[in-house]
Amino acid sequence: MTTSTRPDKIGSCPPGPVRLETELPFTSLPNLLTLSRILAIPVVVGTFYVSGDYARWFCCALFAAAGLTDWLDGHFARRWEQQSELGRFLDPIADKLLVSATLFMLTAMGRLSGLTVLPALVILCREILVSGLREYLAGLRVGLPASRLAKWKTAMQMVAIGFLIVGDAGWKVIPVVAIGETLLWAAALLTLVTGYDYLRAGLSHIARPAAARGKTRRLA
Repeated sequence: MTTSTRPDKIGSCPPGPVRLETELPFTSLPNLLTLSRILAIPVVVGTFYVSGDYARWFCCALFAAAGLTDWLDGHFARRWEQQSELGRFLDPIADKLLVSATLFMLTAMGRLSGLTVLPALVILCREILVSGLREYLAGLRVGLPASRLAKWKTAMQMVAIGFLIVGDAGWKVIPVVAIGETLLWAAALLTLVTGYDYLRAGLSHIARPAAARGKTRRLA
């Protein structure tokens, strides 16, 4: 689960004319890719109620395809100068809905249990924290772009969830579940680090006098 990778920060747009929001149709490719990620969620959830190894592999493939659209929508939006307010609004929400729903279903179906639930809980709590922080900072006209480390966290998180979806349906010679759980713990560790970085950067803006606010800070 990743935060928006589209240029949503002050002064981040490339040189040259950028198409206005009013010129972009709702059905532009970047927006359609983002919407497809949301529409895939009910199907991903539904596959958990279908028995058989093929259902798990189908769910993993669908989840991976939905995760890939997270990169594609931002890529095409930047390349074709089709950044839009709708895209900036839906992109991070789509990511959080997809990851949250899948982690919830993994837990409900017993594929995440015991201590393995803790990294999932850490990831979900961090997403709530960052979402609330971004919402508050938006009122101050301050952007909080995704850091490089946060993007690595998202990629590791997506791979971990993919392994956990397959679970026991994977090849017996590969410890699929163990790999998924290890990656999920690693993603949770990065989640704590990036969550702290975001919180520290956000608090610095909140504590700053109103006249000094307005510039976006990029986290290293």
